[in-house]
Amino acid sequence: MALPPLNATAANVKKFYQSAPAQAFIAWAAARYLTLAARTLRWRVEGEANLRLMAGDTPLIVVFWHECLPAMPIFWLRAKRLGMSRPAVVLASQHRDGQLIGRAVQHMGIALVSGSSSRGGAAGLRGLLKALDNGMHVGLTPDGPRGPRRTAAPGAAQLAGLSGVQILPCGAVTSRAKTLDSWDKMRLPLPFGRGALVCGAPVSVSREDWQAGVPAIASALNAVMARAAELL
Repeated sequence: MALPPLNATAANVKKFYQSAPAQAFIAWAAARYLTLAARTLRWRVEGEANLRLMAGDTPLIVVFWHECLPAMPIFWLRAKRLGMSRPAVVLASQHRDGQLIGRAVQHMGIALVSGSSSRGGAAGLRGLLKALDNGMHVGLTPDGPRGPRRTAAPGAAQLAGLSGVQILPCGAVTSRAKTLDSWDKMRLPLPFGRGALVCGAPVSVSREDWQAGVPAIASALNAVMARAAELL
């Protein structure tokens, strides 16, 4: 009996990976793993007073560089421990990989708004503005979904300027991680290491001069990442 050609086998594997059941399982497994890793790491947290604002009376726009996505479940766990009960949404790219990340986030109790700076950006912005108007926190990666790495796109500043909601810059670093060969050098945290989470002071963005908020957001994010690395 002849074996199928290798290229046909690879195509079948890719097709299976892209199927709805496989994507759903991968998202569930990723959420479970990231939550487990976050709980087993020994965390140092700086800026808890800023983090405690998540339990306050007004919504916030939480921003972090795209490379930090896998380490951020601890952020939501800590915020809930400090009394946060306000629901949250994140923006996910309409690209297949972005939707996979979005479904994983949904398993952590966070809602999803689809869109990006390059595809569906206007719809995504409207969805986030509606979420803020409904009192929900919003999570954004200003350099996502395609980079360049640690370069802020205008979306977060525009959202803050239009809504009048403050930006909360956050960063996380772990001592044990697998660095992916991707544009953002994303680090997947490994269990039983050390972690540092830094939550910076809120950044306000003027509606009339929201463009000035773009470098301010990038500077705040670079500062919290540098501090997190120092704390490890």
